Amino acid sequence: MSATTNVDPRLDGRAVRRIVYDEAAIAKRVHELGEAITKDYPDGPLLVLGLLKGSFIFVSDLVRQIRRPLQVDFVVASSYGAAMTSSGNVQMVYDPETDLRGKNIILAEDIVDSGRTISVLWDLLSQRGPGSLAICALLHKRRAEHLRHPVRYLGFEAPDEFLVGYGLDHAEDFRHLPYIASLK
Repeated sequence: MSATTNVDPRLDGRAVRRIVYDEAAIAKRVHELGEAITKDYPDGPLLVLGLLKGSFIFVSDLVRQIRRPLQVDFVVASSYGAAMTSSGNVQMVYDPETDLRGKNIILAEDIVDSGRTISVLWDLLSQRGPGSLAICALLHKRRAEHLRHPVRYLGFEAPDEFLVGYGLDHAEDFRHLPYIASLK
């Protein structure tokens, strides 16, 4: 797909501004993140906790690149709804079922934008006695004024554009795209 034309049938006639990260770049970076996590956590209980819905593709690819035993679970929190900007109101929709006590937890996020959601989750998860807690984000906009904890594992810097694809959506559309694009 060209960065300026709309020939991808998955877009159903809707145009994107440009491809920000293509499939090959994403696959390479996710592999590198998996290697880093494997190196940093050689043993002990490891839980990759994905923030749904946006992280589901990222988590799926990431856990297959981590070369050690691990568990996977998910949490659902929302601050967007159908808008293109965060509402600032973080709502927990689904809580992880896995016991978090003593586990090394990698909180996997699709994109760090305002930092509110990830900060609220960090606080909630910290109260459950994990052995350690680290953030792994595919994308970071670097404008997260509410982020109180550093992103330990980062895929890519994100431009200040509304991004879709590879799990990222706009009103539930575009998640299925195998690349990350900016929306017009």
